[in-house]
Amino acid sequence: MFWVLFLLSAWAVAGLACLRLCLAAVRAAAAPRSVPREHALTLYEAAFLSGGPRRVADLTLVSMARQRRLLLAHTGWATVVDPCGRDDMERSVIGAIGPEGQSRIAPVRAATATADAVRGLADRLVGAGLAVPDGGVADGVRRVRAAAATVCALGLAAVALPLPTTEPRLLVALWFALPLALTLGCLVITRMEVHPYSRWASPAGQRLVGALVQRADGTADDRAFLTSVAVRGVHAIGEPDLRAAFAHREEYTEGHRERRV
Repeated sequence: MFWVLFLLSAWAVAGLACLRLCLAAVRAAAAPRSVPREHALTLYEAAFLSGGPRRVADLTLVSMARQRRLLLAHTGWATVVDPCGRDDMERSVIGAIGPEGQSRIAPVRAATATADAVRGLADRLVGAGLAVPDGGVADGVRRVRAAAATVCALGLAAVALPLPTTEPRLLVALWFALPLALTLGCLVITRMEVHPYSRWASPAGQRLVGALVQRADGTADDRAFLTSVAVRGVHAIGEPDLRAAFAHREEYTEGHRERRV
């Protein structure tokens, strides 16, 4: 009967994950769905709703690089050209680079994503009903998917155990099919009732991002380029050197630093 402990664990994992997803769906349904028509998203807001804090950091870096106030080397280094930030996001980037005026891009992105300016932006979007709070539906869906995989693993482990002849392995597998059915059913219902769900944007936020993209389509100015970066990420960058700056993954060592002037 040792397999019963595996079954109880499977039920606990499945039940807790489904409960969290249901609570997240309830909170999403209770969130305000009407947004003032005159509300126009800024690029920072669009970046957060599309990709979260790190997307905001990427957008800020690309924007400053396009204005020649920040040099992003293809080797993965950022160098400050203009130390005067024009808004809180740019000042966060400059502060993350440090007093030496040069740093690896990866730690700058990480520090900027957790800066007060980005947290304040997130709080405003959540308060306006445009962004989902922590533990939203998308996070709940990931937990339920992980719970389904865990149930399968526990079921396989239980079936692999030495069992008495009075307990057929097929019967043991059927017991584990119940919590698995719970998780899969929860995923199906969530997809039917809540889809499309986003990790960052609420349905109202997704509509505003879509409207922003429609307004930017067909134009070739710098704002259209930054809108593409905000919504699609650095993969939308067509400049090879600039893309290489974000794609560079060489590990930093203290004894070797490359300087670009």
